Amino acid sequence: MTGAGSDEERVTAGWRERGTVARLAFGQMGTQLLAAAVRLEIFDRIGAGERTADGLAGDLGTEPRATRRLLRALAGMQLLAETAPGTFTTTAAGDLLRSGTPGSMLSMARMFTDPAMLRGWDLLEESVRTGRTSFDSVFGTDFFGHLKAHPELSAEFNAAMSQATRLLADALPARYDFGRFGTVVDVGGGDGTLLSAVLRAHPGTRGIVHDTAEGLAQAAARFAREGLTERTALETGDFFASAPAGGDLYMLKSVIHDWNDEQCTTILRHIRKVVPDSGTLLIIEPVLPATVSPEAPDLTYLSDLNMLVNVGGRERTAEDFTRLCAGAGFRVGTITPMPPPNVFQLIEAKPA
Repeated sequence: MTGAGSDEERVTAGWRERGTVARLAFGQMGTQLLAAAVRLEIFDRIGAGERTADGLAGDLGTEPRATRRLLRALAGMQLLAETAPGTFTTTAAGDLLRSGTPGSMLSMARMFTDPAMLRGWDLLEESVRTGRTSFDSVFGTDFFGHLKAHPELSAEFNAAMSQATRLLADALPARYDFGRFGTVVDVGGGDGTLLSAVLRAHPGTRGIVHDTAEGLAQAAARFAREGLTERTALETGDFFASAPAGGDLYMLKSVIHDWNDEQCTTILRHIRKVVPDSGTLLIIEPVLPATVSPEAPDLTYLSDLNMLVNVGGRERTAEDFTRLCAGAGFRVGTITPMPPPNVFQLIEAKPA
């Protein structure tokens, strides 16, 4: 019995391993399924009720049988549920792909399934061989230059980054003592999603968002909606050229991982020039462990490769962050993980 049991366990384990490989091999098909669904606005068209495949095909001008097959594949991915043959509703996960729903991830899904994100991945092997960013060779410019030339895509990117920041924004103000600072400068802060959350929780604090004109395009409207216009300032600029003076806390969220070490040192040195000696630098990024744990979040390592193929940056270890900060005149004091499901850690540094 012991031998038979061992054989059975080995077979079961073998199927698990085969399933892991199969899911990876079929992974791009799932990405393209999601891309088609969000571009056809499937989830918004179904809404809170239920729709038939034939009815959706009539609205979309698509072939009915192919439409039903698409909807069934979405049901197989647990984004829809087929309540009767050919009739579908959205699941809780599918609701996140509707516009205007709380916690919507629609812009994030559209951005990360856009050719601007995906085509560089076709040349991942080339990037691994050369260490160079494949996006530049595909599009003839760097990622942020491409966004600047395509305002609609830039707006989608800003919305996607806002959606990706909401989970952190909900948790961060209670996990870090922002109330001890008079002015928080969010360098590369985009539309101000994170800074808004900080200022709402700390009424005595003021804020500055520093970003390019494209990055700040939606910031004024956000601060107006939040009633924060009088407590905020928008500083248009290039963090490779300078950082705005006037803050006692300088915050960098998901900025450092976009750039190589030399570029990061430039950004940090500009902050060091303007931060008072009593001030603080707060870097908010995932922090890679020294070795990969079986429990490690795989998305962090996929993000690392996304930085390689699309923007030229990388995810970093605690040692990497300590070294970067030291090279720019900062001394890292604490590195504090945010509670799951957040993958971010708070790297606090002081002027050296």
